Amino acid sequence: MPCHPQSSLRRLPLVTLLLSERCNSRCISCDYWRHGRAEVDLKSVRRLLPSLERLGTRMVLISGGEPLLNPEWEEIAALLGERGLKLWLLTSGLSLAKHARQVSTLFDVITVSLDGADRPTYAAIRGVDAFDVVCRGIRAAVEAGAPVTVRVTLQRGNFRQLPRFVDLGRALGVAQVSFLAVDVANTHAFSRREGLVPGLALLPEDLPELERLLAGLERDQAEAFRTQLIAESADKLRRSILQYFTALCGLGPYPPVRCNAPEFSAVLDARGGVSPCFFIAGPAQARITDAQALGEVLNGEEMAALRQSIRRAERAECSRCVCSMWRDLHDPAAELTPLPVKRSA
Repeated sequence: MPCHPQSSLRRLPLVTLLLSERCNSRCISCDYWRHGRAEVDLKSVRRLLPSLERLGTRMVLISGGEPLLNPEWEEIAALLGERGLKLWLLTSGLSLAKHARQVSTLFDVITVSLDGADRPTYAAIRGVDAFDVVCRGIRAAVEAGAPVTVRVTLQRGNFRQLPRFVDLGRALGVAQVSFLAVDVANTHAFSRREGLVPGLALLPEDLPELERLLAGLERDQAEAFRTQLIAESADKLRRSILQYFTALCGLGPYPPVRCNAPEFSAVLDARGGVSPCFFIAGPAQARITDAQALGEVLNGEEMAALRQSIRRAERAECSRCVCSMWRDLHDPAAELTPLPVKRSA
């Protein structure tokens, strides 16, 4: 049954497409590599194009699993780009050196997950000894002219390297380094089926050290904040990192969350499922099929009710979210990417 007109979603500027469930990392906070099998194919993306056009989609975030493991990733990216869509790649970077030139040509922005500032830390968190491989891939993409950003998921195993990540990003030539806290509260994200590995979050005795590191970062990396080499402001890092881990330790409230992501974006998984965001699963009926296009899924009764529940702050996941997004829905030029979109020459 279709939703009430006031609850309908007529525009979808940003779509996240999980191109593959498979992954070549073995991250301790993720289970895609354990269970992932499904992949999006070129035929299904071709069928999706009319829906994206009707919904006014402007950008597609290609993610996974590891999207570059999909054997048709290049053809899919080319097809989307030919339709005028901006493309943003989120990758582990393990295959980036091999495909740097193609990736740099096809994608407007490349974001590489990098959770260690040295080989031992990277291997302990990502499960593979590939720090040098990933750094080579980042350098190759930068040299090919692509805007590359690095995303660091801070956790107990790497938070002491906070300043080193900024130095590493600068040395690699990236456009931006961003930080978010490890998610330990969500059962839907990252294909988790077997529960979380203990020890990801900081302990109470770690909090003073984290506070000192953040203060030192603000003092010593003022230029990086000013030029936005560090994506977040110092105040935002204190809220989203220090206050979050303090709350996890039961020593204070969670940082306030302002997010309207389900009002301008959706996540499409490799099996045709549609979710309002990465951290909240869509209804079982929310699935793209030959008989049900994306617009119909988004405006089905169950999905509209879920969006309404999120809008009313009734979902517990939202209060502990580590990656909220807010955009001005009345501004058609509102930026959807982490930095200005640039097409490489």
